[in-house]
Amino acid sequence: MKTTVKFSLVALTALFFLACNANNKKKTKNYVLNQQIETNEPTVLTNLKPDKQYIKVALLLDTSNSMDGLIDQAKAQLWEIVNELSYAKSKDNKPNLEIAIYEYGNDNLNAEEGYIRQVLAFSNDLDEISKQLFSLTTKGGNEYCGYVINTALDQLEWKDNPDDLKFIFIAGNEPFTQGKVNYKDASKRAHNKDVTVNTIFCGDYNQGISGYWKDGADLAHGDYMAINHNQETIHVATPYDDAILKQNNKLNKTYIAYGFQGIQKMQLQAEQDDNAEGYSSANAVSRTISKSSHLYKNSSWDLVDASKDKAFKYDRLDKNELPQELKGKSVSEIEAYVTSKKKEREVIQEKIQELNSKRKDYILKANKGNNNGLENAMIKAIKSQAKAKKYSWK
Repeated sequence: MKTTVKFSLVALTALFFLACNANNKKKTKNYVLNQQIETNEPTVLTNLKPDKQYIKVALLLDTSNSMDGLIDQAKAQLWEIVNELSYAKSKDNKPNLEIAIYEYGNDNLNAEEGYIRQVLAFSNDLDEISKQLFSLTTKGGNEYCGYVINTALDQLEWKDNPDDLKFIFIAGNEPFTQGKVNYKDASKRAHNKDVTVNTIFCGDYNQGISGYWKDGADLAHGDYMAINHNQETIHVATPYDDAILKQNNKLNKTYIAYGFQGIQKMQLQAEQDDNAEGYSSANAVSRTISKSSHLYKNSSWDLVDASKDKAFKYDRLDKNELPQELKGKSVSEIEAYVTSKKKEREVIQEKIQELNSKRKDYILKANKGNNNGLENAMIKAIKSQAKAKKYSWK
């Protein structure tokens, strides 16, 4: 009897320890490249953000009936704005870029929420930003400027780094005073959060002043600008455009999609190439130049970008998520393939930048009077305000 009891105790103890060990074992799951995983083991993730400055830009766009021209300018000029920001430097660092998008003043939006919608929170995914801009449509409504500024201040992650550049650009054509949130309170609150509010009135300069758009900018130490939002975007064709577009085709072939998300994102990349091309070849060229800059990052789905992160581990890749060209390959073979694509991409990007340098010189000589409304207004404001934080441009 004693032997039986003893054996039972030993068995129970063994089961207890087995159960504990089972609970303590790390669960094996498939993770996409950008997921944070709570574990002591090295991870595949590449979503770790470098500890350096950010340029954060929140675009607050009026999408009421009369604003088709403004939305069209935003779509057509996005890539030139990104390109100009890619040249920014803070000391010896190149800051990251994050863009958020809000639409306001559209009857399709919720009246109880002030006819406002967050289209996209702060993101560095340039393809996603392009996609969301192209999704915007217009319809008549009430434009509550103070309300949308306040909402952007509340909802977005502005962070507290004093070296970051934090901007709100609000564009519209109705009086700045509409809505239940006082624009003065919203602008002052933005200033207290180190967020500069720049106002862009779509119409006559003096009409915007009488509509308090300048006052809204002054209270947040920003710039007031007036643009012709119905003006067609000026794209200057250059002798270097075809060569740059050929490099874009080569560049796309250096991406290695990981998992289902990778397949979707690669499709999105192609769709945004088509959207840019839909405006003009020159706009497609501008997008290609953006894709050759440090601001175009796809570490959440592309193995080449992902491999640049210190936390990336080849031996943690799920072989079921690998693209067809890497199926059945050893870890060393996968690493060699990714490394070769990385080198190939760097050569292509360098070639694009060389061609772009010649392209910029050509445009400067051919188009000294360039006055693309939204693009020029935003770049002028950002550059002048960035000087206070010792940012510079190449």
